[in-house]
Amino acid sequence: MATRADILPVPVPGVRATRWATDDLYAGMKETYAIGRIEAGRTEWWCRGKVWSSGPGSLQILRPGDVHRDISRDGPGTGQCVALSAQLVESAIGEVRVPPQLAADDERGAAFHRLHDAVRAGADRIALEVAVAEAIGALAAVGDAQREHTRPVRRAIELLRARLAEPVTLDDLAAHAGLEKFHLCRAFRAQVGMSPYAYLTRLRIMRAKEMLAAGVRPRDIAPQVGLYDQSQLNRHFRRIVGTTPGEYARGVQSGAGSARPTARPLSAGSPPRAHTRAS
Repeated sequence: MATRADILPVPVPGVRATRWATDDLYAGMKETYAIGRIEAGRTEWWCRGKVWSSGPGSLQILRPGDVHRDISRDGPGTGQCVALSAQLVESAIGEVRVPPQLAADDERGAAFHRLHDAVRAGADRIALEVAVAEAIGALAAVGDAQREHTRPVRRAIELLRARLAEPVTLDDLAAHAGLEKFHLCRAFRAQVGMSPYAYLTRLRIMRAKEMLAAGVRPRDIAPQVGLYDQSQLNRHFRRIVGTTPGEYARGVQSGAGSARPTARPLSAGSPPRAHTRAS
């Protein structure tokens, strides 16, 4: 089966939906607030330093920058993912931390299930807009329920986001985090799922994708996202996204975007046979 992801029409700005089927292991870093619902199959997966177990009806709720790695899968899986842009969510309720998973019978997930049902049924735009608004309200209600990252790691993430386009040294990061750099590297990898450098590189490529979608020419992007030159941008972009910046830009302009799943590991330590799907 490998992995198949089909885009569903959602006529609401800032909202994207896919239905997926796979017997592979997924690994990826989210670019949006992603609300996934498992329909069939069971999987164990890692996120924010913990291992979670998902079955039919479970909701996976991830935020931009979250790393998700499947560890094992019990049979083929199918599901649906509704992605809400950071701008859409944070303009309404601010940046919010959310629990990575809600059980199928958790009453807090009712609004998310209504959103998934509306998307799958191809509901009218006003019904979809109401479902999206209620889901964002539900994010606020369940948000900040826990702080998975320790303070030094949170501060390191904040600095990487704030200085994405600037040179950042490990000493800078350690000083801002208030933790000796060797301990910071170990804590960051354990809690986030990758090294500070790998995380920063992914943030930069996420920003590059946004700029390409906005019509910025590929040759103008590298210095604006903290990369040395076009060749470095091309190298990281191809490794992470699975295509070149130019090809990605042409796909966005033609309406194809990045719909097709790509087989790109998160890092040298990623599980084998890990594939990415739309975030």
